[in-house]
Amino acid sequence: MTFRDGTYVARLTPLNAMHRAAGARMVDFGGWDMPLHYGSQIDEHHAVRRDAGMFDVSHMRVVEVEAGAPAAGQRAEPRAFLRYALANNVDKLTVPGKALYSCLLDDDGGVRDDLIVYFLREDHFRLVVNAATAEDDIAWLASLRDRVAPGLVIRPRPDLAMIAVQGPNARAKAWRAIPGSESATAALKPFSAADAGECFVARTGYTGEDGFEIVMPTSRAEATWNALAAAGVKPCGLGARDTLRLEAGMNLYGQDMDRVTTPLESGLAWTVDLASPRDFVGKAALDRAPATRDLAGLLLLDAGGVLRGHQRVHASRGAGEITSGTFSPTLSRSIALARLPSGVAPGEVVEVEVRDKRLRARVVKPPFVRNGQVKVDLA
Repeated sequence: MTFRDGTYVARLTPLNAMHRAAGARMVDFGGWDMPLHYGSQIDEHHAVRRDAGMFDVSHMRVVEVEAGAPAAGQRAEPRAFLRYALANNVDKLTVPGKALYSCLLDDDGGVRDDLIVYFLREDHFRLVVNAATAEDDIAWLASLRDRVAPGLVIRPRPDLAMIAVQGPNARAKAWRAIPGSESATAALKPFSAADAGECFVARTGYTGEDGFEIVMPTSRAEATWNALAAAGVKPCGLGARDTLRLEAGMNLYGQDMDRVTTPLESGLAWTVDLASPRDFVGKAALDRAPATRDLAGLLLLDAGGVLRGHQRVHASRGAGEITSGTFSPTLSRSIALARLPSGVAPGEVVEVEVRDKRLRARVVKPPFVRNGQVKVDLA
């Protein structure tokens, strides 16, 4: 939120007026006025799993990391800086347009944010960071820049908007809506991006379905949204985005990961490169503190409640806690992510405190659903 005339005012995306005109139920999300749903959260969820839906994600922030003027006779290189700043290794990025998922850690190994980094050129990388943490992320990156790479340019892009188009038919419908985009992006593999006219189109997403995240000038956001709607892409809100990402086993910052928990205890060890000899922010802390907990999936077996965040879990190796929980529209069952003592294996039955009852749940390995397919045993 911004502070104006003694009161806090929610921030607005370039599509805010369109959401309100469409009758969306609006909620505060990290200081932004965002659509929760346009009538039926369940219908929006199913649209993404079965056809194509779109989300306004313009509250997320694009940040350019560029080589600047030489300082003390030495040019600051974005790759060298990001090799130090991020837990995953940007040396994996060798082809322009290729993307990498990583955590941004503090010196104590806690997760400040999760983000995507794109390699554009050796003198230019692009980050996409979360809305709620964007200002802190930018300030942290600037402090790291001052620590190791004076002269590097870290440039936020509030002039850009972003729309996520997700679902089995998302790419085909996006191609119909955005002239010239098919020839520019048809060959894209997952976690890659390319320019399509004024749009930067990435084959990424947060739903477990195929699709694009499309970055464009804010002046083009309304026309792009309308063109996608005309092509049959259903507008969707934060409610469906949350149930979709949880079915896909994807973390939400502030719930499944945070500043007091390392990525090794957040199901994100795969995003941390401890094998290479490079140093990075938080590496020493991770080496000193091996994980004693794991993030696992839960599938509710008993009737009589819904799994929710902060519910206590009783397992064979001790107690844990649900970090995110919901009712899954695809599975018609309640599911959750939970931080449990290390060694609790998939297949084990645990008990979850739901109000005044203990309900049985089975430990599973996420994802629950990917690309429209159920990935866990419901029996």
